[in-house]
Amino acid sequence: MFKKERGITLIALVVTIIVLLILAGVAISLTIGQNGIFNRAQTAANTWRNSETNESHAFNGFYSEYDSVYNRFAPDDTNPDASH
Repeated sequence: MFKKERGITLIALVVTIIVLLILAGVAISLTIGQNGIFNRAQTAANTWRNSETNESHAFNGFYSEYDSVYNRFAPDDTNPDASH
């Protein structure tokens, strides 16, 4: 007598929306949370800048020490008394 209709039930629709909201909340939390992707990227960038500065200082110190010990670098051209 009754024809069975096919379609999405209200319960299935509500469950789907709830699952999507949970997934969205997890994604937002992982992106902008305290230990999220943006904060970790900023921390990595700061660490890289600090390492780059430390490495630059280390190389400058090495070249200065090398120059003072072995005097291998070219003399200063602005000094007329420097021997070539």
